[in-house]
Amino acid sequence: MSESRGVRAVKSASRTVALLELLAGRGDRPARLDELAAELEVPRSSMYQLLQTLVDCGWVRSDTTGSLYGIGIRALLTGTGYLDGDAHVRAVRPCLDEASDTLGETIHLARLDGPDVVYLATRESHEYPRTLSRVGRRVPAHAGALGKALLAERPDEELPLPVGPLAALTENTHTDRAALLADLARVRERGHSVDREETVPGIAGFGFALRYDTPAVDAVSCSVPVTRLTDEHEARIVSVMRELRTRIETLAAPAPGTPDWR
Repeated sequence: MSESRGVRAVKSASRTVALLELLAGRGDRPARLDELAAELEVPRSSMYQLLQTLVDCGWVRSDTTGSLYGIGIRALLTGTGYLDGDAHVRAVRPCLDEASDTLGETIHLARLDGPDVVYLATRESHEYPRTLSRVGRRVPAHAGALGKALLAERPDEELPLPVGPLAALTENTHTDRAALLADLARVRERGHSVDREETVPGIAGFGFALRYDTPAVDAVSCSVPVTRLTDEHEARIVSVMRELRTRIETLAAPAPGTPDWR
């Protein structure tokens, strides 16, 4: 049981959050009672009671047999509330539309959350298929343009990297820490990050940290198929995204009295 600000964690609340996060992370793979009890090291009877309570509240759903469990619709409502209540997301959304229309490419907004980035908004290009960058998706920060742009805003000794090996999403993902640190040094020099098929095969990305917070926690990026990426198009992407960053940082500057959620 961990403590925060001197307050001891409530066991039942911690267990409930762990269960919801586990179910959310499984996506379209529902789980059985025994799986959940074993994964969270909770007695089967206690897990059953917790699941039934959450089913009744709409946070968990079960199939018609009552043997399979998945995340419920209340989680969607809460996630939507988070996005609607965030002033930065509201300010950035119109800018993403404009950048996507200008470049004809997919534009993302994401936020650093521990060792990962979480997608908060995406404007998809109509020129090529989706890149699985749906809102709410988590991606290791070391593995792509958004995360590297945000990691580069921090000293090497303060990087929120996981303990142990760095996960590989593709054969181009940095799994060696020394190589990652060298890449972050280049990000700091040029002012933006570059992802060449490190997150999704066939997709390149260019990431720009949004410095309305210090250190930055949000970033925008442009994703483009490598088959469409000429030197001229890359230069245009970087130019448009730099202008986008400047405009967002001006629009999203906190108003007096705005809560600081960091």
